[in-house]
Amino acid sequence: MGTRKILIIDDEADIRAVAQLSLEINQDWEVITAPSGTEGFQLACDQMPDAILLDVMMPDLDGPATWELLQADSKTQEIPVIFLTAKVQAAEQRRYAELGVKAVLTKPFDPVLLGDLIVEALNW
Repeated sequence: MGTRKILIIDDEADIRAVAQLSLEINQDWEVITAPSGTEGFQLACDQMPDAILLDVMMPDLDGPATWELLQADSKTQEIPVIFLTAKVQAAEQRRYAELGVKAVLTKPFDPVLLGDLIVEALNW
């Protein structure tokens, strides 16, 4: 299947670090990270990752706004996006899923299972 490239966009450095380490060790994927939606969008355009893990709640450009940017750009609109959120209410999860993201994963996540959850969500 080859090495996958994953972009993690999250304003929390510890979440980025744990997710990156987990995916590099457990899945042997290349992981790039961004601390903001703006930076993440630019990286997505430049690096063309195979998938994006996108935090929902971030200052300035939040997950849904970043998702809209990605969808509006023909270069990035086909990249599958998985939301990461601490909000676990069913109504919010449904609202996020209705946007068209591939999956919604809750934080905190189990680092050991993160790669498997991504594989399952994207049918890899």
